[in-house]
Amino acid sequence: MTEPVRFIRPTRVDAVFNGVVGTLTRLGLPLAGSRVLAVRGRASGEWRTTPVNPLRLHGERYLVAPRGEAQWVRNLRVAGTGELRAGRRAEAFTASEVADADKLPVLREYLRVWGWEVGRFFDGVTADAADDELVAIAPGFPVFRIVAASV
Repeated sequence: MTEPVRFIRPTRVDAVFNGVVGTLTRLGLPLAGSRVLAVRGRASGEWRTTPVNPLRLHGERYLVAPRGEAQWVRNLRVAGTGELRAGRRAEAFTASEVADADKLPVLREYLRVWGWEVGRFFDGVTADAADDELVAIAPGFPVFRIVAASV
């Protein structure tokens, strides 16, 4: 039997917060390093955007989906590419999904850096959690390694 897909639907407050963060980032005023992720819709092919919190760890960059299987996750799995936008800058990238077994250091660092904003989606698990706690939750949090696309 397969596990149910984990997704936490945004509340009205979340929608307002994301709208503010997205608008500020589009204006070139990203909140604590946030970016607007743009990825092509898997059915429409049209650009879809949402604010994200990129993470840098050991020279690599990652996108973590704190809400779980969001539409941007599904679109990025199909497209394999996207853009990170802030103001007039747009950086094209390629993405590869990180296996659950490799997520531990990424999730720990993500919680350390972004826990103040997204910690409530992690059901009490924090950056200080034991390794086995982070490993246990890893399947519910998609993670992508992103690499700047060659021009």
